[in-house]
Amino acid sequence: MDRVSAFDEPLKKLLGGATAKVMAEHLDLHTVGDLLHHYPRRYEERGRLTALADLPLDEHVTVVAQVADARILMFNNGRGKRLEVTLTDGNGRLQLVFFGHGVHKPHKDLLPGRRAMFAGKVSVFNRKMQLAHPTYQLLDAESIDGAEATEAVDAFAGRLLPIYPACRQLDSWRIAKAVDTVLPSAQEAVDPLPPGLREGRGFSPLPEALLKVHRPQTKADIAQARDRLKWDEAFVLQVALARRRYADTQLPAVARRPVAGGLLDAFDAKLPFTLTDGQQKVSKEIFDDLATEHPMHRLLQGEVGSGKTMVALRAMLGVVDAGGQAAMLAPTEVLAQQHHRSITEMMGELADNWGLWREAPPQEGRRSGDGRALGGSEQGTKVVLLTGSMGVAARRQALLDLVTGEAGIVIGTHALIEDKVQFHDLGLVVVDEQHRFGVEQRDALRSKGKQPPHLLVMTATPIPRTVAMTVFGDLETSVLDQLPAGRSPIASHVVPAKDKPHFLSRAWERVREEVENGHQAYVVCPRIGDDADDEAAGRKAKKKTPEDDGEKRPPLAVLEIAEQLTRGPLAGLRIEVLHGRMNPDDKDDVMRRFAAGDVDVLVATTVIEVGVNVPNATAMVIMDADRFGVSQLHQLRGRVGRGSAPGLCLLVSEAHEASPARARLAAVAATLDGFELSRIDLEQRREGDVLGQAQSGVRSSLRMLTVIDDEEVIAAAREEAVAVVAEDPELEHLPELRIALDALLDKEREEYLDKG
Repeated sequence: MDRVSAFDEPLKKLLGGATAKVMAEHLDLHTVGDLLHHYPRRYEERGRLTALADLPLDEHVTVVAQVADARILMFNNGRGKRLEVTLTDGNGRLQLVFFGHGVHKPHKDLLPGRRAMFAGKVSVFNRKMQLAHPTYQLLDAESIDGAEATEAVDAFAGRLLPIYPACRQLDSWRIAKAVDTVLPSAQEAVDPLPPGLREGRGFSPLPEALLKVHRPQTKADIAQARDRLKWDEAFVLQVALARRRYADTQLPAVARRPVAGGLLDAFDAKLPFTLTDGQQKVSKEIFDDLATEHPMHRLLQGEVGSGKTMVALRAMLGVVDAGGQAAMLAPTEVLAQQHHRSITEMMGELADNWGLWREAPPQEGRRSGDGRALGGSEQGTKVVLLTGSMGVAARRQALLDLVTGEAGIVIGTHALIEDKVQFHDLGLVVVDEQHRFGVEQRDALRSKGKQPPHLLVMTATPIPRTVAMTVFGDLETSVLDQLPAGRSPIASHVVPAKDKPHFLSRAWERVREEVENGHQAYVVCPRIGDDADDEAAGRKAKKKTPEDDGEKRPPLAVLEIAEQLTRGPLAGLRIEVLHGRMNPDDKDDVMRRFAAGDVDVLVATTVIEVGVNVPNATAMVIMDADRFGVSQLHQLRGRVGRGSAPGLCLLVSEAHEASPARARLAAVAATLDGFELSRIDLEQRREGDVLGQAQSGVRSSLRMLTVIDDEEVIAAAREEAVAVVAEDPELEHLPELRIALDALLDKEREEYLDKG
């Protein structure tokens, strides 16, 4: 067996089909290398018990504890049996419960005083923490019979017991046993670190690190192994990103320098407000990049409402001044239309007062505002909208405007990516809310330039520096952290609808009060509630495991909530719905009427999450708020407080007070700092892939490295990676690093990085 194939060996060959199938389906582990890189989450010391009071609700856990007592209870007039076992760590207590025929073996095994590892999902019953039908592994050798005793003692011979990330179908101790089977293959590990780097930093060899992380003898073994394995992950990823940055410097691009006295100067001169210091600083960074003969690759991140669209518009005008075209790609029709509306409004006000606009000639079938021209007759450009739902005539005219160069700015959805869309001279691509797009989609748009166009990626999800260095390590980063003057504070509160239903009643009273004061409100739900939506929910319900039964009701739906509010607490108010499966013209009509103040309450899905700007909307109620992620809640909340009146965001949840979901909501309610919330989000996701499943479509590459805690490692690895790539861009003299790059990132992921 050669050095590469040892790690590529399918687990089925070594572990058998049944175990390998569970590992593949539930833990995404397929090869020997995958399992060797499935590191213990933590270690328990033999003789020490797990702190039971700190267990997270609704999560699968593995604990080492001692049996305090056990008793069998009868119910249903003696027809049913229940075994209740109380565990202790010396302070806290945890209840186990077994039902029916499953009570006999645990009743025999779990005698008072015995110690074992227990695995199951933490829940609350009668205000007590419990594990229902947990699996367990006895740790007292004298309490186990025959071969089973020998196996248990062998598996946990060391003082430190590894606790692996596990699932209901496969316990930590069974994973440990599987690791024992493949551990000899660790000797075949290909070491990615150049020898000089490894020796200079005093790292142990990779095979030794793998052995120590899985079967440590001391805590020092764990620390040494973790340090080495973190470095591998950080370094290999940073090498991939450094190679991408190096490749970018070799690409040609047309320098786009704004001309004096052009559209940008005319626009700036007529602005009725002053750009913030942050907007001016970021704009300078962008214009400096646009003036170079290599393509700009810049990430513009900023708080909700920090003025990113204004910065992007000025960049687009500068490119038009320089003779090129600019395209803005938006993830949804609602957002594309909103951006188009915002941009035309930004300059439309100037049109009324200073004549900076001229209306494009009307076309058959074109709605007003689909194409507008900026500037006088000699110096002008159309701003066009291109979406999949446009009429045939309007679409044909927009495509003609792009290919002839008549349109200098286009705002569109995925429709921009289609083959038939051609540009006269594409100079700048602006991608809004980049996480909504696959890499192939962005790449398809960038390929439409005669030479690689400049790229500006925007996100309203604040990103900590360490994540920017990993996820967006091939992009230069600009940050807008200053809100424009006139923005109002937003008060946020959690509404525990199940525990305190009168709080929810008060929430609807607050919405009515806001409307009576001349303002408007959003109500956000996770689901639409139409036939297609219900059918999808039904399919999902069929896939539930027995463990899920009765666990959660379906998420609340827009159509149901809108009807309830119309008949109940908000009766008499003008209520409309908005969701992604509505006819595009209907969606546009609803948004226009809401923006005009003709709608009091908009009940919507997350289609309003980004880009929607209605300053008069002051209140938002988010139903089933625990079903949304931290960054999504922050985005949604950013739709209110956009005018002079203060904003109010109410997070409605039926989640238990002690659950991680409620802790997440409390964190959102406690701060408006998006960067702080992004840290919380990442910490709670723990082993989620920082590269993003949606972005790359492949499995996680980061198992040991945590982007929040390991900033120093990431920064140092980036420096080393830059030096290595500068000296040997193709890694010709570092074949082990090349192999590790292929193995860790695999082909699809590297293509993702190559496409940026």
